[in-house]
Formats: sequence, C-alpha cells, structure tokens
Amino acid sequence: MKRIILITGGQRSGKSSYAEKLALSLSPAPIYMATSRIWDEEFRQRVIKHQERRGPEWTNIEEEKELSRHQVKDCVVLIDCVTLWCTNFFFDLDADVEAALQAVKQEFDNFTRQDATFIFVTNEIGSGAVSENAIQRRFTDLQGWMNQYIASKADQVYLMVSGIPVPIK
Repeated sequence: MKRIILITGGQRSGKSSYAEKLALSLSPAPIYMATSRIWDEEFRQRVIKHQERRGPEWTNIEEEKELSRHQVKDCVVLIDCVTLWCTNFFFDLDADVEAALQAVKQEFDNFTRQDATFIFVTNEIGSGAVSENAIQRRFTDLQGWMNQYIASKADQVYLMVSGIPVPIK
C-alpha cells in the first residue's frame, strides 16, 4: 500500500533525525535517497554528518533528480530533501520557476506511483523575511508550491519545531 509522509520545518529543526527514526520504526532496512549536490567543502561536511548517523541497516542512494529511476516497491524510502531536489531542477532549468515546478511535480508523480512508503523531508524557507534577491524569491516560490503539492498528496504531514514533531495532517 502506498503511503506518503511529509516532514517540514526550518533549518536545524530536527527534520532529518526524526525522519530517520520514523523510517527505522517502519522498516528494519529502509532506503535513504539523498538528493544533494556537493557545492563546497562546508556542504560536504554537512553531508558527511548525515551519512555518519546512518548505520549498515540503510541502503543509501545518491540521486540528484530522477528518483523514479529507482525501484522501491514495498520499501520504506526516506527522501532528503525536497529543497535540494528542487534546487537541482531550478538551476538546471536556468531559474525558470514554471518549468522547474512542472518537472519536479512530474518526477514526484512518476516516483510515487510505486507501492511504497515515502518519507519526504523539506524546508519551510518562506517563513522568514522576503529576500531582496530576485533569484532567491523565485526559488522560494518554487519550493513553497512544491511543498504544497506534496502536502496535498501526503497521508501525513509533520511540522518540526525545535526538535518536536507536530502533526498537522
């Protein structure tokens, strides 16, 4: 049976840790699908910290964009994170919000056609002040619309606040 769970919140709110615990509570051998590109050394260190938290029970997949290339039927799969996934589409499509949104939605739909439990982690980046940077404003729009799209398809949605999961759907 297909199940979609969305975990959202601010930076360092505990989203990934909660998602990992949830995945392990649902499966002894979950899949961790990382969507990030390594931009610089600081970001590489962030990725390493995430990787070090996971033990041998995890199957790790690095996939920047085409999640649907991977067969995850009957598995629990944690996708971390939607923000980085959207970033990849956004910049590959020259910051065209509409094209990126359509591409990410299509890939989301293709991927989640599988019978699996999907745990998506995302950021609430539009909760703060409006950026002076036009590219950042456009990306925030993309991210917000994609979060809404996933939330509309999700069976459960959690908002992380200071490490506490608050069920909102």
